[in-house]
Amino acid sequence: MADLSTLGRRIRHFRTKAGLTLEELGDLTGTAPSQLSMVENGHREPRLSLLESLAAALKVSASDLLADEPPTPRAALEIELEKAQASPTYRELGLPVLRPTRSMSDATLGTIVGLHRELDRRARMSIATTEEARRANTAHRATMRARNNHLTEIELIAEQATKAVKHASGALTHRTVAEMAKRVGLSIVHTDDLPHSARAVVDREAGHIYIPPASIPGGHGLRSLALQAVANTVLEHHEPVDYADFLRQRLEASYFAAACLMPRAASVDFLERAKRDRNIAIEDFRDTFGVTHEAAALRFTNLATQYLGITLHYLRVDGTGAVVGAYENDGLPLPEDATGSTEGEVVCRYWSARQAFARTTRTSEHYQYTDTPAGTFFESTQTGTGATAEFSITLGVPYAESKWFRGRESQTRTVSTCPDARCCRRPEDGLKERWSGRGWASPRVRTHLFAPLPQGTYPGVDDRELYEFLEAHAQD
Repeated sequence: MADLSTLGRRIRHFRTKAGLTLEELGDLTGTAPSQLSMVENGHREPRLSLLESLAAALKVSASDLLADEPPTPRAALEIELEKAQASPTYRELGLPVLRPTRSMSDATLGTIVGLHRELDRRARMSIATTEEARRANTAHRATMRARNNHLTEIELIAEQATKAVKHASGALTHRTVAEMAKRVGLSIVHTDDLPHSARAVVDREAGHIYIPPASIPGGHGLRSLALQAVANTVLEHHEPVDYADFLRQRLEASYFAAACLMPRAASVDFLERAKRDRNIAIEDFRDTFGVTHEAAALRFTNLATQYLGITLHYLRVDGTGAVVGAYENDGLPLPEDATGSTEGEVVCRYWSARQAFARTTRTSEHYQYTDTPAGTFFESTQTGTGATAEFSITLGVPYAESKWFRGRESQTRTVSTCPDARCCRRPEDGLKERWSGRGWASPRVRTHLFAPLPQGTYPGVDDRELYEFLEAHAQD
């Protein structure tokens, strides 16, 4: 059934169109005018028998009364105003409810509704502060840690999707991805005019997934983008209500894509064989399924604890040593700020994630053991260069688990006492006194520190560009 406000206004619209008063319609349906008034005002849900009587008296079908669309543009504004004034944001203001009268012009009503839209937009913006986003990200990481970074329900959905197209192992082809999209009513369209702030766009009305025409460096970029768009439909995602909801949806879409590119059964079988051979290597896992090193490392975190009994940690660090992404359930003492957030914090210079940058030859993985206050960890790091800067991808495990991994014979070993500032941040004795006031440096400023938190319905995506893009392509 349509929402009661819309239903009531549709009944009133057809009653007025038929030239009937409430009393006259009441006589035709055997209903008190006061009861009809409550139905028309959206305060009472009519029984099915009354709906059928109303439809017959108004000479329309019951489906005409139950349609989702408001009967007129004016009615649409009235319904929007009613819902806006029922929101917590408006109630907190302590202002009275404004009832639109017949004498109120459409222009006046439109202005009032416009003010409510802006009030809602600003309320959402105030929620999305940088601190709130960091707290949401920290809570999100804690939730995934408690679940061993494994989402059983999405694994099952991905299995159903890949089985439907008869894919079980190996590299998932672009053609198969297109078939998976088609099965949920979507078609892939390559275009070179995507909004600069968006990697992919979905037009639910037309059933199109818009992605770039050329392959994104990394081997699996376009397939992953298309599968994340499929996930948006399969997982019934809607516009996120806040930053935490945005993070949840982004994680679920990425997880679905990874679970399709690296199916659970085939991945676990491959990794169990590698464990039996004491030869687990992310590079082998990566090459078997034709994905990036980062994607393989992240997928390994989904499966390692759940199916192999291995606790671990994952780090993506940029060239300055700042954390871009992190996960751990093995006790590695990740750097944290006052909110418990790790992203943006700088890792110890003695960790593999930063030691790998110092190598002259970076074509192979860097293996090392790192002694920390929480114990010794074996780590494998692969470096790479992105669109704007270099980065490293690290997969690490406690010392006892190193026996399952390639590279365990490494003789490289470092000692880290972080978060103790004397480890690698505080100058050695005498150096500060020696050079205080005698030196100067021009800092390499990380501009993102000054950037506001990305705004938009989907944080970071320019709303105007997005909707103009959709409108332009709707004419194709």
